[in-house]
Amino acid sequence: MEFIDPALLTYCETHSSEEDYLLKKIARETQAKVMMPRMISGHLQGKMLELFTKMKNPKTILEIGTYTGYSGICMARGLDKDGKLITLDINDELEVMVRGFFEESGINDKIDYRLGNAMEIIPTLPGPFDMVFIDADKINYINYYELIIDKMNPGGIILADNVLWSGKILADESRQIDKNTQAILDFNALIQNDPRVENALLPIRDGVMMARKI
Repeated sequence: MEFIDPALLTYCETHSSEEDYLLKKIARETQAKVMMPRMISGHLQGKMLELFTKMKNPKTILEIGTYTGYSGICMARGLDKDGKLITLDINDELEVMVRGFFEESGINDKIDYRLGNAMEIIPTLPGPFDMVFIDADKINYINYYELIIDKMNPGGIILADNVLWSGKILADESRQIDKNTQAILDFNALIQNDPRVENALLPIRDGVMMARKI
């Protein structure tokens, strides 16, 4: 998932605003207690999300894929006093941990944490959204995108994680492409050719697609 040289990554992290106690705690407990801990956004990407939020100053953010709450807290910290983050996840086994982290953050009043199938929840959300972060099952990336694009305000930002998929998107033709890799390839192609947005694929962590609704 990490393509940059470890020494360069460490340099980038040491020259980015430091993680505070809570974010370090979330990262530590995710590593110790949760399967597939590499799914956490982590220091560099978390700070990027926080700064993007502060620059965009959104009223409403939708996050698809809460996981252990690291990215949600980073984005919620960038909201103004009237802003709201709606974060969706299907894994109720992490609920107690995540709600505990949200309570500890001191900004729980800005976070609307909902458990359930995002494909069913999103159509019930009125929007409009100023910012969306997609970091859930890759098979449904296109479905999530199509559900939210018409709910975005003009100028709204969509960020999608893992769009480099550990480099598998560059697999040669001699190897069979698995369904998740194909889903990411299809998603990246859709964004690249969608006249409704302008976009840039950022080589941060496992790749972040940034699309701005025109």
